[in-house]
Amino acid sequence: MSVPEEILDAFDERAYRLRMGLRPLDLEDWILIDERFEAERAEKRRLLDARHDDVVAHLPGTEAAGAEVLDALASHLAHHFPDRFSRNGSRIDDFGAETSWDVAHLDLHPIDVAGRLVQEDVCLLTAPPEDPDALVFSAGSVCFPTRWALREKIGHDMRGVHAPVPRYDDQLAAPVDSTLGRLRVDRPVWRLNWSLLDDPALFQPGGHDRTEPLAGVTAENAGTSVFLRVERQTLRRFPGHGAVVFTIRVFHRPLDVVAGSEAATRLAGAVRALPDDVAGYKSVPAMADAALAWLDTHGPDAHLTP
Repeated sequence: MSVPEEILDAFDERAYRLRMGLRPLDLEDWILIDERFEAERAEKRRLLDARHDDVVAHLPGTEAAGAEVLDALASHLAHHFPDRFSRNGSRIDDFGAETSWDVAHLDLHPIDVAGRLVQEDVCLLTAPPEDPDALVFSAGSVCFPTRWALREKIGHDMRGVHAPVPRYDDQLAAPVDSTLGRLRVDRPVWRLNWSLLDDPALFQPGGHDRTEPLAGVTAENAGTSVFLRVERQTLRRFPGHGAVVFTIRVFHRPLDVVAGSEAATRLAGAVRALPDDVAGYKSVPAMADAALAWLDTHGPDAHLTP
């Protein structure tokens, strides 16, 4: 398996504007498992052992909301993936990791455990007691960030989390706040977000605002030296505490995953549509010339003789 077909639909060639691009989520598809499941969870365990404070953070008082999420996740995994998980009462057995968790009695924060079970990163948004209509990023297990650091975001509302993002305040802050406020338990949603990087690592806590062309990245080798990174993000509200859970599933592949497809043409159009401030923030200029030259010669008609 390479990249699910819907992931190749992440690119928008229209005149650039920050858009949420929300789609209804079938809860049957809340969590995705593919052939990289065990390898990516092993990478999570490595990061959790070596850099726990960089990849897990939580505010006091979020344990109950986190426990509600973990309980639902454990039931979901046992039901949909019985070859990998089983549940007996409050205990979930994780066959691949040879681990068992009693979700009712944990030494770790529930969101920490939730992140260990799946390929997705798991973020919890809860309302502080002093402002029940607001949501802040209050707990997270984020082993595979795309150019952001968990410790810098925890405790902030969505405007604070996205403060560095060009045009967010003007174009997306109000729609995001409105969506989160209206999000219903029975109507979860999902969206896609894409980036280009020069590093195959899943853990990417930095790398914004690079403009100098990357040494060694050329039109000839961009297919293997530039990486397409697509995030499948889901938003789901839980009834008990009114918390919203934001999952981030990262698909990180060499650019040549789109070779010969319409996605190569759409991605080239999306790169060209980026305004300078957004492109700079995403570090696209560092690899744009090489990537575009490669994409322009590897679209769906690349096999045709001129």
